[in-house]
Parts: sequence; structure tokens; C-alpha cells
Amino acid sequence: MTSLAADGFAMDELTTRRLTLRKLRLSDADDIYRYSRDAEVARYVLWDAHQSVYDSRSYVRAMLRRYRSGGPASWGIELNATGAVIGTIGYMWYQPENNAAELGYSLSREHWNLGIMTEALRAVVAYSFEELGINRLEAQHEVANPASGAVMRKAGMQREGLLRERIANKGRYVHVELYSILRSEYASRSR
Repeated sequence: MTSLAADGFAMDELTTRRLTLRKLRLSDADDIYRYSRDAEVARYVLWDAHQSVYDSRSYVRAMLRRYRSGGPASWGIELNATGAVIGTIGYMWYQPENNAAELGYSLSREHWNLGIMTEALRAVVAYSFEELGINRLEAQHEVANPASGAVMRKAGMQREGLLRERIANKGRYVHVELYSILRSEYASRSR
């Protein structure tokens, strides 16, 4: 098990049946732009739809800085069948004093409703508990996006409640549903 205190977020490559979760590279910017320019993909996340591939390059550069610093970061979701990056998943923040982290993700619209994000989230949950030793993972979604909550439930997370107007997103305050899973819950399910 990696020690977060010593090693930071190693962001090891993770492989599932259909996916490889890996660190982003500048060469991924075109793939990221392909789905990040879609206003529907950006609708419920805290970033705006990318206006040019430059926006996507800037995002990748920000991730590269996070990888170098060992801070919380995101993986690119690469589709094994094509080698294309079709989304991202990773850590929004980490609280060392509570050994807790928040997960977030986005996925190209053409890959929605195929179980891809559930597959990716399950891999990240397992890695977070088994390799990083995190105690609590949480994720949140706007109430207007219940499909994201379904992904969280399928990955073993439990709904904790409604947080009213918790986030300001694109000029409006939105209610979010908070989900979590604890390392002890994951361990009991994995036996």
C-alpha cells in the first residue's frame, strides 16, 4: 500500500475490461476537446465547455502540474478498443487530517449509458482503498443529473443526503446529492 503522506497521489495506471485509466499527456488534448466542447457534457460539471483545443491543452497542463506535485489529480479514461481518451475521473480534493477524498468524473456523451463510468469508478474506489489506504470517499451530483447518482450507487456508494444550494454552477445555485463509501464498507463487500 502506498503512503499518501510519503508518496502523494501516485496515480498508477489502472486497467479494467474495457478501459485504461492513466495519466494524461499533452497528446490527449484533441481527444479531450472532442467531448469537452459539448455543452451537454459540461452541463453539470464545474467547468465550462471548451471553446478551443487550447482550453483542453490548458487542462492537461494543469493535470501535469498536479502529477508532478503529488497532489490530487485525474486520470484520463482511455477506451482500450480505440486508444482514445473519452473522459476523466479522479480526485477533486484530499483532506489528510480526515484521510478523505472527493471523486469527480466526466465522460463523452456518445459513451453514456454503457456502464463505462461505473467500470471506471469501481476501479478508482478499489485503488483508493487498497493502494492509497484512504478511509472515506465521497462524490456529489446535481439533483438534475440523477444518472450520476446511479453510477455512484452501482459503485457501492451510499446516498448521505441533499445539500441545498451547495454549489454555484454556471450562474445558479444548485442542490446536490452527496454519496460516500467507507473503507470498512468496501472491505466487507470485497470478502
